Amino acid sequence: MTNRLPPENLTSALLTPRSVALVGASDDPTKTAGRPQQFLRKAGFQGRIYPINAKRATVQDTPAWPSLEALPEVPDQVFVMTPTESVLDVVGQCVKLGVPLVTVLASGFSESGPEGVERENALRKLVAESGTRLLGPSSLGVVQASSGLMLTANAAFAEPDVPAGRLFVASHSGSMLGALVSRGKARGVGFAGMVSVGSEVDLSIGEICESTLDNPSIDGYLLFIESLRHGAQLQSFAREAARRGKPVIAYKLGRSSAAAEMAATHTGAIAGEDDVADAFLKDLGIARVDQFETLLETLPLARRLPLATSGSPRKPLRVGVVTTTGGGSAMVVDQLGVRGIDVTPATPATLERLAAAGVTASPGRVLDLTLAGTRYDVMKAVLDVLLEAPEFDLIVSVVGSSARFQPNLAVQPLLDSAHHPRPLAAMLVPDAPGALAMLTSAGVPCFRSPETCADAIAAVAARRPLGTPAAPQPAPSVAPRPISEADAYGVLDALGVPHAPVMKVDLSAQAPALAFDFPLVAKVCSAEIPHKTEVGGVVLGIQDQTDLTAALQTLQKNLSERAPGIVCNEALIQPMVKGLAEVLIGYRVDPEAGPIVMLAAGGIWAEVARDRSIRLAPVSIETAREMVDEVRALATVRGLRGKPKGDLEALAAAVSALSQLAVRPEFGITEAEVNPMLVMPEGQGVMAVDALALK
Repeated sequence: MTNRLPPENLTSALLTPRSVALVGASDDPTKTAGRPQQFLRKAGFQGRIYPINAKRATVQDTPAWPSLEALPEVPDQVFVMTPTESVLDVVGQCVKLGVPLVTVLASGFSESGPEGVERENALRKLVAESGTRLLGPSSLGVVQASSGLMLTANAAFAEPDVPAGRLFVASHSGSMLGALVSRGKARGVGFAGMVSVGSEVDLSIGEICESTLDNPSIDGYLLFIESLRHGAQLQSFAREAARRGKPVIAYKLGRSSAAAEMAATHTGAIAGEDDVADAFLKDLGIARVDQFETLLETLPLARRLPLATSGSPRKPLRVGVVTTTGGGSAMVVDQLGVRGIDVTPATPATLERLAAAGVTASPGRVLDLTLAGTRYDVMKAVLDVLLEAPEFDLIVSVVGSSARFQPNLAVQPLLDSAHHPRPLAAMLVPDAPGALAMLTSAGVPCFRSPETCADAIAAVAARRPLGTPAAPQPAPSVAPRPISEADAYGVLDALGVPHAPVMKVDLSAQAPALAFDFPLVAKVCSAEIPHKTEVGGVVLGIQDQTDLTAALQTLQKNLSERAPGIVCNEALIQPMVKGLAEVLIGYRVDPEAGPIVMLAAGGIWAEVARDRSIRLAPVSIETAREMVDEVRALATVRGLRGKPKGDLEALAAAVSALSQLAVRPEFGITEAEVNPMLVMPEGQGVMAVDALALK
C-alpha cells in the first residue's frame, strides 16, 4: 500500500486547498453540479477553480477544461459530481495523477444492493492502493468559511455571510450541515470547518477530526453520527481531543434500534448497537445529546465543566437554580429530574450570606427571586454569593420576560459574571434572540428551552473519564466458535473470576467419588453444545449416587435423541448453590466499539428486563462499582429494610476481572459470558455457575 497523506497534508488538502477541480461542473448555478462553483465565487475563495466539462468552453463564465489530465497542475482537491457509473473512472484518473484528495458526491454504492457493494469495494481498493484519499461517497462537500472554501453542493449554503468561528463539524449527513449553519447564524455561532463524510469508504469522521487537532483555531467538535463506524479511528481522535481539552459533542441516531437477533450470547442480544455506541461515546468523554437543537448549545458548557481525570471518583453534578420566574424554573427542575439530575438547594450558610447581601430568600430547591430578581443589583448580588457557595458545581439562571425587553436588568448580571471560575448557565423563557446572542458572545452557556438546557447538562455530566485502552484486537481469520464450559472455567481461573467447584467425568462411566456434597447438577460438556438446555443437557437436583448415575444416563439419552450428530463423551458435575441474586457478566469484542463489558440482571430476566450497564473494557474496580450501582435489580441486595446485603464488592471485582480479557489477547477470546453469576451474602463473594466463551 502506498503511504497515506500525513495529517497536516490531509488537513491542507481538505480545508485550505490552493486549487480545486469540479468534475461534471454545470453551467446552471441552480443545479446541484453548478452550486459549488457559484458558492466558491460568492464566498471569495482565493484558490484556483477548474471546472471540468468536456462539452463546454466555459462554465459560469469561467474557462472550462475537457479533463483532469488537461489541467496545468494537479489540483489539491477534486469534487466529483458525475453520475455513479462514472465515479470509478474519474477516481482512477485522480489516482493516476496523484491528486491528494477526492470528494465523491454520488450515491448508489453499498446502500443500493449487491451491484453497489461491488462498486464500493472496487472504489475502496482503488484508493487503498494509492496515496489519494477519498471523502464519501454521498458527500455533499467541505466548507471553511474563513477562507471562502464553500466546496459543497448543499443548497443551504446559498445562505449569505456564513459565520466563521471555532467549531469543527463532521457529519454523516450532509444536509445536517446546512441546518447547523442556519441555526448557528441565528445564534451567532460560527464554524472553523464543516465536512460531510458520507459513507466513509476511506476517510472517516475520526481520522478527519484527528487531523485537525493541531489547528489552534478549533476549540471543539460537533459530530452528527448515523451509526458507529470506524470505531478505532473515532476512539483515537476522542482520546487525543480529551487529552488536549477540546470538547466533543455528538448527536447520534438510532436510540430505538432493536437488539441483535442472531447473537451468540445474551450479551450480544441485550447490548444492541445503540447501547454499545452510547457506552462508547460516554467512555471516551464525548457528550451525547438527545436533541438536535442541543448540539449547538452544549459546547460552551462542556468547556466550563471539563472532563474529570482518570482515577478521580465521579460525583453527581450539583446544580443550583436561581430564577425570576417560578414556572420557568419548575420546567428546568422537572427536565433535569427526568434525566437523573437533582437540583441542589442552597445551604443555611449560603442563605445567611444572601441575607447579609440584602436578599431575602426562603429555603427551597430553587432560589426564586420573583420580580425583585429583575433588578441588576439584586441578581448580581445573588450570583456573587451562589458562585462562591461550595455546595454547587453549576449555577443555572432561569430568566423571564425581562430577557426579551430589558436584558440590561436580568441578563447583564450574567454577562458580568461570565468569567467566574464556577460555571454559570442561562435558560431564557421568552424568545429573546438579542439576549441569546449577547450571552453566546460572552461565552455563557445559554438555552432556549428547558428541554435543551437539561439535555446539555445531563450530556456533559454523563461523560466519563478515559479508562485504559484495550489491547489491539487482531481480526479473526475465521468466525469465532465456542469452547467447552470446562475450558471456559479455565479462562475464568486465569482471570481470577470465582466459579463453583467443578468435576469433569466420562458420561459412560460409573458415578465417581465426589469432592463436594449433594445436591448436584450435571451438564454435558462440549464445545459443540454452547446452549445445553436446548438439547436436554442439564439435570438438576441430584440427591445421591444413584441419582447421579441416572442423571448421566439421562444426559446420554437426550444427546442421542436431540443432538445425534454431535459426539459428546463428557459431563461436568457441580454442587447446586443458591445466592441472594443472579446477574450476568458478559464480555464481547464489538466490531466497531472494540471490547465491551456488561453487567445485567441474570437468569431468565437477562433478555426480558434489559436492566444492564455497559462500559468499554477493561474497567477498573471503581468503574465496576458504578456498573453495579446502575443495575436496578441489585437494589434488592443492598440491605434495604433489613434484608441481607449481597457481596457487591466481590461482584465489582469479578466484573473488572472478566473485563481484563481486553488486555489479554493471548486468550483469543472474542466473547465470554457468566450467566448466572450468584451474588452471595456480604463477605462470601460471588460464584459463577455457568460459563460460555468463544474464540
